[in-house]
Amino acid sequence: MSELTNYSVDGDVAVISITNPPVNALSPGVPEGIAKGIEKAEADDAVKSVVVIGSGRTFIAGADINEFGKITSGQKKPEIGLLPILLQIENCSKPVVAAIHGTALGGGLETAMACHYRVAVPSAQVGQPEVKLGIIPGAAGTQRLPRLVGVAKAAELCAIGNPISASDANEFGLIDEIVEGDLLAGAVAFARARADSGEAPRKTREISDRFGDAAENEAALKAIGKQASKFYRGMQAPLKAIEAVAAAATLPFEQGCEKEGEIFLKCLFSDESRGMIQTFFGERIVAKIPGIAKDTPLIEINQAAVVGAGTMGGGIAMNYLNAGIPVVLKEVDQPALDRGLATIQKNYDATMKKGRLTEEQVEQRMSLLSPSLDYSDLKDADIVVEAVFENMALKKQVFTEIDKVAKAGAILASNTSTLNIDEIASSTSRPEMVIGHHFFSPANVMKLLEIVRGEKTSKEVIATSMALAKRLRKTGVLVGNCWGFVGNRMFGPYMREAEFLTEEGASPRQIDTVLYKFGMAMGPLAVGDLAGIDVGWKVRNEVKDSIPEGMRPHRTSDKLYELGRYGQKTGKGFYRYEKGNRMPVPDAEVDAIIAACAEEGGIERREIGDEEIIERTVFALINEGAKILEEGFALRAVDIDIVYVYGYGFPAFRGGPMLYGSTVGLKHVYDRVCDFEKQHGFWWKPAPLLEKLASEGKTFADFDREKAGA
Repeated sequence: MSELTNYSVDGDVAVISITNPPVNALSPGVPEGIAKGIEKAEADDAVKSVVVIGSGRTFIAGADINEFGKITSGQKKPEIGLLPILLQIENCSKPVVAAIHGTALGGGLETAMACHYRVAVPSAQVGQPEVKLGIIPGAAGTQRLPRLVGVAKAAELCAIGNPISASDANEFGLIDEIVEGDLLAGAVAFARARADSGEAPRKTREISDRFGDAAENEAALKAIGKQASKFYRGMQAPLKAIEAVAAAATLPFEQGCEKEGEIFLKCLFSDESRGMIQTFFGERIVAKIPGIAKDTPLIEINQAAVVGAGTMGGGIAMNYLNAGIPVVLKEVDQPALDRGLATIQKNYDATMKKGRLTEEQVEQRMSLLSPSLDYSDLKDADIVVEAVFENMALKKQVFTEIDKVAKAGAILASNTSTLNIDEIASSTSRPEMVIGHHFFSPANVMKLLEIVRGEKTSKEVIATSMALAKRLRKTGVLVGNCWGFVGNRMFGPYMREAEFLTEEGASPRQIDTVLYKFGMAMGPLAVGDLAGIDVGWKVRNEVKDSIPEGMRPHRTSDKLYELGRYGQKTGKGFYRYEKGNRMPVPDAEVDAIIAACAEEGGIERREIGDEEIIERTVFALINEGAKILEEGFALRAVDIDIVYVYGYGFPAFRGGPMLYGSTVGLKHVYDRVCDFEKQHGFWWKPAPLLEKLASEGKTFADFDREKAGA
């Protein structure tokens, strides 16, 4: 039939196989190939039923997302071409059975629901995850699904987007039979039995007895809407998905499909979808490193070592243990080592209580962990990760010791969040093996790994680090060696403006609430309390000699440090914290401290609007990001965006700070930065790249394209 589909016959059952590896996405040609197979089966009197199955590792994992970009860029007409083909499947006069293994997601599940029946292996998963791209199902997914599982469950599946197991799908009525043995054999037997029954094929669109009670549906949809709004804070796609599902119960199928199509296109052309799709593709883009060939030899990582068993070191060790890599965990004394081991065990116990790990799995992971007080125990490690306090002298001392015992060819990685990798590497005899592996707290949870290349870091070490990130289930982003690298260098101005805004008249609660509503995982001052005000103070003192004379000091955070208000760890920071509770509580004492600091600095306090809070903080990120991009410490704007979405809780539906800046318009960002420079001084000097792109009417993506083509 085509290279993407295959047609065969098993007795009186036609088998249409999808052969579009690796995930059988519905790329152009796949739906058409299925349609041709249906036509061929219809025309063959010897064929009594049809099975649609995926070859390789899965059924159909979804649509080809590249096609969405072609629509939004104007390369392709905004037509939903899959829907007519699915109607052709459903209109087949012979029973059509979808045989599911792996996943049937998005357009894959829509294809399966257009078939008359569905069977699946026990390990299969099905779902409608389009909301995670800022869109809704666009080929009758919101119309057929409620006809099979009811309105409430369909709304949940479309608005939350998480897949469900085959057994759950069977219970809900989405899957007709679980096949325990060979899937194809079971599907063929099922299809043959349906044909032999003499019953007309069951068309999903004609099912109407599962809609349920209208009043109950309305209450359920409201509850799901609240849940989705909390889960996808600030996004519209979840609520639009619920709206489309609700239409299925009140409109004829054809009109419901029209309603779905209208909503789909509005979502597809939204900034929200643009941001989510960039984040989806961004993970692939950041993995491509110019100058590092795909066939670059990788260093085999069979054993790891971590120096430092504190919060970060323990979390880093857990990443390796979770990947099945044995770890030697080194500390300076037994009490510190015992505390680190206890924390790791506590974290695993908590995960086990949540049902995410079994007791046997926890025991297996812990069995891979070897505690140590002796550097000589690191001698067999293929990678040694330093995770001690953020102090250059201490890190150089640790690397000197590591260098003495680590075997030739071992990677020496530092978890530094700000310090110069080249200076750290200078304390070793092998700077080409030294690299930064900046994990984010909590290291065993956060998805980002900022990989910092030094001047002499070898290509093999870089390539291995990027591959290792995947193995540890992290998204690795390669960055250059400047103070703070990409993430923390940008975070400095962001936090600076948040603090300065408090002195100028905004309350900590107002600032954090505004940015939380903007979509940030946490407000900046709450983040400061979580990370530790003492940590920020010590980092600033590390670089105090490079701070220009006359620069406005961090009066408030310095005062909080002097008073021992370090944040959550002491129960007091910018907020007050009750024992055993991480919820920040506004503190009148802090208000008084801020007012006194403002008076000391001669700062006139005023009422500050929400828009200014967003512009002062987020535009500070964008301006600093433009400097980093132009200076070459980030490979692409999207690398910066991925760092901020996965490492700093920037809302994925806004795409990251650089895409957000391009979305609101770089001319607007530049003009406001200039305004802030006039009001607040040299802090706000515009990045030359921002000025250039704003004057040319271009975006950061334009800069990336021009750079790639150079």
